[in-house]
Amino acid sequence: MALIQNKRARHDYAIDERFEAGLVLDGWEVKSVRAGRAQINQAHVYIRDGELFLCNAHMNPADQVCTHETLETNRTRKLLMHKREIMKLIGRVERQGYTIIPLDLHFTRGRVKTTIALARGKREYEKRADESKKEWKREQERIMKKDARGRHVLG
Repeated sequence: MALIQNKRARHDYAIDERFEAGLVLDGWEVKSVRAGRAQINQAHVYIRDGELFLCNAHMNPADQVCTHETLETNRTRKLLMHKREIMKLIGRVERQGYTIIPLDLHFTRGRVKTTIALARGKREYEKRADESKKEWKREQERIMKKDARGRHVLG
């Protein structure tokens, strides 16, 4: 069950492969994710020294946050994955031109996890084609909609 979703990612990127990664968070950040006060629409993942980092993920502090801490809402957060998965991601990004994007934030056994994806950026004509397919499916459903007596209703 995803608490926070990156809806923009599915529109802007063609997603090829998904992975689950843990996040290194402070206590107040976990509370804000649980309260649904986080945003990952502008977030991206970058690689530095063989490690993955989530950048531009914004987490608004919840109401019950302690006041003696300095809170950084847009700080860079480290992602936790197995070394062989990280090496696989690094190879695909460097050699095959993929990018790594976060898709959602969710809880797994009490821990905040993120689903990240290997993706390629869509071109403008690909976005238009996807949108026209969606509109055609909606139109088909509307045409095939039945009334209460089981007859097809057109319009």
